[in-house]
Amino acid sequence: MASGQKVPARMTAIAISEPGGPRVLKPETRDVPQPGPGEILIKVHAAGVNRPDIQQRKGAYPPPPGASDLPGLEASGEVAALGDDISRWRIGDRVCALTPGGGYAEYVKVHAGSVLPLPAGFTHTEAAAVPENYFTVWHNVFERGGLKSGETLLVHGGSSGIGTTAIQLASAFGAYVITTAGSKEKCDACLKLGADRAINYREGDFVAAVKEATGGKGANVILDMVGGDYVARNYEAAAIEGRIVQIAVQAGAVASADFSKIMVKRLTHTGSTLRPRTVEFKAAIAAALEAQVWPLLGTRKVAPVMDMIFPLSEAWRAHERMEEGEHIGKIVLDVG
Repeated sequence: MASGQKVPARMTAIAISEPGGPRVLKPETRDVPQPGPGEILIKVHAAGVNRPDIQQRKGAYPPPPGASDLPGLEASGEVAALGDDISRWRIGDRVCALTPGGGYAEYVKVHAGSVLPLPAGFTHTEAAAVPENYFTVWHNVFERGGLKSGETLLVHGGSSGIGTTAIQLASAFGAYVITTAGSKEKCDACLKLGADRAINYREGDFVAAVKEATGGKGANVILDMVGGDYVARNYEAAAIEGRIVQIAVQAGAVASADFSKIMVKRLTHTGSTLRPRTVEFKAAIAAALEAQVWPLLGTRKVAPVMDMIFPLSEAWRAHERMEEGEHIGKIVLDVG
């Protein structure tokens, strides 16, 4: 292992002391992880906060085998040490990475295939807001959902980190974008990001609004993190040959739906989770992002929407902010 001169033996991390509310997130001192073959150690400057972190904190989303038990699925910082068989990266390189866990810490080890250079001109707090959302949206909207230029994308939860990313990327690649959000402020934010239509789901029926906006055709691709009663409504809102991609089930994993809609409309209802996928799978997404999306980030044609930044020691406040549901865009931890 090659390392920088100042990698300490111990570090501060935010651990989940027991399943529960935000206050169970507590600082503790841990050994700095050692990178193995194909891995790099990152000195973390910032870490993104994501809803799966909240699920893990509650005891509902355990880390995959071999991953850190610490929360944190994305981070940015500098390469501090290299495991064996690393050719691209050097000590001191400024990077951001998708992690299987462990981002809420001063150091995190990551497989090199999940690491990308900091987009041109980005701060570390901005870069920490990129990996989880951009990996997720690229795979689910463009690879699994097959969104093409000229098609219509319906994004539920448009003001979330995932939603703001999906709106910008779909718009940049020539799609017509419809989104749902829970307030006028959030709808206005979605429109400013490039959405063609924003529907306040508290005030109107998104199915009727989608049909009206598309001349009765419906949405070609629907990105849904709600589940529950949205399942049946998504089938109604989808176009012939529509693709519905499920990435979360915040309103419930069990639903009642008319499955004849799948046959009559020739729908595809698929879904995925990212965290347990292989390092090879994640590396393929990283390569696609670097080729297709990093140039857009470098010119600010797309960029993460930043909500609030909290110090690492106040990770519990970041979780409170996310659970309140008032945020627009990304919540990030400043690690230093």
